[in-house]
Amino acid sequence: MITHIVLFKLKDNSEESVERSAQVLRNMEGKIDELKSIEVGLDVIHSARSYDIALITKFESLEALEAYQVHPVHKVVIEHMNEVREASVAIDFVSE
Repeated sequence: MITHIVLFKLKDNSEESVERSAQVLRNMEGKIDELKSIEVGLDVIHSARSYDIALITKFESLEALEAYQVHPVHKVVIEHMNEVREASVAIDFVSE
């Protein structure tokens, strides 16, 4: 199993903006066969080092992750997040 985690810091981190972007991420659920699980978390601490949204997804293999990266539904999400994010960081690792 591959776990793919992305943290997003938004340009506008108002509650409404964060929730709107979180919903865009959640909208992938059930629409991409390779996506085995998805969790979207919103920051509750709001410290200077906090990111606003965490996206945690799981895939059966690296090939499935690669297919997800180019899936049309994910491309719409990428387009939205590129517009609203100030910064993002990611990690991909083998998990159980």
